Amino acid sequence: MAITQAVATSFKQELMQALHNFNTAGGNAFKIALYTSTATMDTSTTVYSTTNEVVGTGYTAGGNTLTNISPVISGTTAYTDFNDTTWTTSTITARGALIYNSTNGNRATVILDFGSDKASSAGDFTIIFPAPAAATAIIRIA
Repeated sequence: MAITQAVATSFKQELMQALHNFNTAGGNAFKIALYTSTATMDTSTTVYSTTNEVVGTGYTAGGNTLTNISPVISGTTAYTDFNDTTWTTSTITARGALIYNSTNGNRATVILDFGSDKASSAGDFTIIFPAPAAATAIIRIA
């Protein structure tokens, strides 16, 4: 079993079908769920699932709701990003995460692989997103 960092293939098609709205005003809600090292997620992941989702103090199934940063264009690249998110006073261990559209069928967007297990023990577990820029944003189309 493995988590492979990727953009979900279904998400690419769903963008063409206008199923995802990343605008901060009137857009869809996106969440991030954490997963253990026994999870299997890759480009074929299509929806959020509780299978192998993290269980622990300070973590609720489904994960955290993300705060969108509205899409922008820089040169020939369109991108969007999210504000960092934290599970406070948590005791959890996660190997990866899934960002998904909780407004629209829990559709998968991005799979994150942390590279190794990351843990918190009665402390903060924080996902720090890259800077929102054309070369670094978590979701970008060039």
